[in-house]
Amino acid sequence: RYVINFVTCFSANAQSCGECIQVAETCGWCSDETFLTVGESKSARCDDLESLKKRNCDVAKIENPRGSISIDENKPVTNRKKDVAEKLKPEQITQIQPQKLTLTLRSGEPQTFELKFKRAEDYPIDLYYLMDLSFSMKDDLENVKNLGTDLMREMQEITSDFQIGFGSIVEKTVMPYISTTPARFINPCTGNQNCTRPFSYKNVLKLTDKGDEFNRLVSEQQISENLDSSEGGFDAIMQVAVCEEQIGWRNVTRLLVFSTDAGFHFAGDGKLGGIVLPNDGRCHLENNTYTMSHYYDYPSIAHLVQKLSDHNIQTIFAVTEEFQPVYKELKNLIPKSAVGTLSSNSSNVIKLIIDAYNSLSSEVILENGRLPEGVSITYKSICKNGVEGTGENGRKCSNISIGDEVSFKISIESQKCPSSGKAEPETIRIKPLGFTEEVEIVLNFICDCQCATEGEPDSKKCFEGNGTFECGACKCNDGRIGRLCECSIDEVRTEDLDANCRKDNGMDICSNNGDCVCGTCECKKRENPAEIYSGKYCECDNFNCDRSNNKLCGGHGRCECRKCICDANYTGSACDCSLETSTCLAKNGQICNGRGTCVCGICKCTSPKFQGPTCEICPTCPGVCAEHKDCVQCRAFEVGEKKDTCERDCSYFQLIKVKDLNQLPQPTDQSFSLAHCKERDANDCWFYYTYAIRNDTKEVYVVETLGMIGPAKC
Repeated sequence: RYVINFVTCFSANAQSCGECIQVAETCGWCSDETFLTVGESKSARCDDLESLKKRNCDVAKIENPRGSISIDENKPVTNRKKDVAEKLKPEQITQIQPQKLTLTLRSGEPQTFELKFKRAEDYPIDLYYLMDLSFSMKDDLENVKNLGTDLMREMQEITSDFQIGFGSIVEKTVMPYISTTPARFINPCTGNQNCTRPFSYKNVLKLTDKGDEFNRLVSEQQISENLDSSEGGFDAIMQVAVCEEQIGWRNVTRLLVFSTDAGFHFAGDGKLGGIVLPNDGRCHLENNTYTMSHYYDYPSIAHLVQKLSDHNIQTIFAVTEEFQPVYKELKNLIPKSAVGTLSSNSSNVIKLIIDAYNSLSSEVILENGRLPEGVSITYKSICKNGVEGTGENGRKCSNISIGDEVSFKISIESQKCPSSGKAEPETIRIKPLGFTEEVEIVLNFICDCQCATEGEPDSKKCFEGNGTFECGACKCNDGRIGRLCECSIDEVRTEDLDANCRKDNGMDICSNNGDCVCGTCECKKRENPAEIYSGKYCECDNFNCDRSNNKLCGGHGRCECRKCICDANYTGSACDCSLETSTCLAKNGQICNGRGTCVCGICKCTSPKFQGPTCEICPTCPGVCAEHKDCVQCRAFEVGEKKDTCERDCSYFQLIKVKDLNQLPQPTDQSFSLAHCKERDANDCWFYYTYAIRNDTKEVYVVETLGMIGPAKC
């Protein structure tokens, strides 16, 4: 880490303290006016902190501003009970803590804070029931007529503060979605059915705590009819979301139940009726009726997702089994939404709503608004029972019951200052999806050093007043460059100045790795920020060194000016030679058994007759043949002293049988030591074999026929 930061800071060509501190969080700037030596550019003031100290910069003169966190509003989460006499207003309930922070960010230095979330007991709920009133939903309407009081009674188990509203949809009132003939427009149903004229969306009942009022108004509703199978539900959902005042939404849990037995139209389908203007996402309710269905196209799914999120609405799709697959795909695109199976006549709607609410409210998912350029955010969740999540899972916790408290570690980091160069504050917001509460985070950016506020404009210390003297160096005016702003940009390519950028009077300016600016080489930057050109003439780099195992300097050193500087215990041009000798230690404690030298952690035996990892094996030494005689006998001929224990004692070598002596390996044919053996068995017969170790494998070649001694038969 130290070496990487050294190269990054020192070679970053920072021309001011502000530029330096934006290179990396470990970079500092020496503001001591006398710090630089002759020939050094002012960018040499930018270095990692330890190097600045080693280069004798007074610690008091090192500019190294740090980021910070300030908690501005930190109300504790609410411990609210449903059975207490005093009821809190929705705005008095706090489920997220803290509520406001100020973060001061320096480039590359993340700031981390903890965010708590606790589900409050007896939290208020607004529920808006949006129902498809096309003809196929006739029997469903009968079962919804008493929904208000029944749902009020069931919801009392969850909250004492509940409001309910009702809206109805059919379809856009143009061909080919409905029939526009006068008679069919007045009564679109056939036969003796008496239906109301088609409409796009009506807000029948604003959110209220009067369940009997819901029942009364729903009882007055009539079924209508349209021509195509899909419905205009997206038009209605958009209006329910954006018309906050007309619907009566409070800043509490907002539930939208959409009940239908059909599919949906979305953006682009309006062309069938000659409607091409994209949905504008605004409220167009007049007398509680959507008036622009003939003018604007249906919303896109993405547009709907955005508006539902902006208005903290959680959606429950109560649909018949036939359309479950369609709406489950839609659910995957809409955060904090649920799908329930509606019975053919909506008789199970209350249970469906309760189950869906419990599912939605048991999960918290954090989302943040648009981040400023160069700012990133990461989440880590600490959920029930200490379960942790990172990445996308770091944004959410599941299976949260009422009263449970979970927390999130949130890190915010800035990689660079705003492109304008101005450190203007930015504000971002984090909130749990489906909740109105949010955390406001003000971001301040450290784009310059404190010493810059004491700068001297048009200073005499800068050539002819062509710069501001700040932080111990000249910050040049526009059009001027150089350590003392002594050069004009128009002069940077003159021959006299270029001569100072050629090493040893060579032809290449800045070694072809940089530009000559005012007689000084400014090295090029590479795509990979870890790869750096450096040196007075940009003649050095940290990436053109020898490699081993496809790793720069073998992974055991650093590359400085095209030469490997090896870590301790490594040597060689690619730092691939270990000086560690433990791998060369024999069982007797000697290096290579005293028969060789340890080179790069491997024994090099001084005599070719010795082999093995620590030169412990001598196949041709006296005694080798006798040592292996019994095992060769039992393996090759199934006789001898080890006949009964052969499998246990003698499986350590590979056996190869040959027909005659001429087929045995010969010493002149081998690149490894070889022992030729001739041994006598119990019947006074000779048997012939060779013993060798090749590539750590013990090999025995044996002649499969025995030789005679005298007149004996073998």
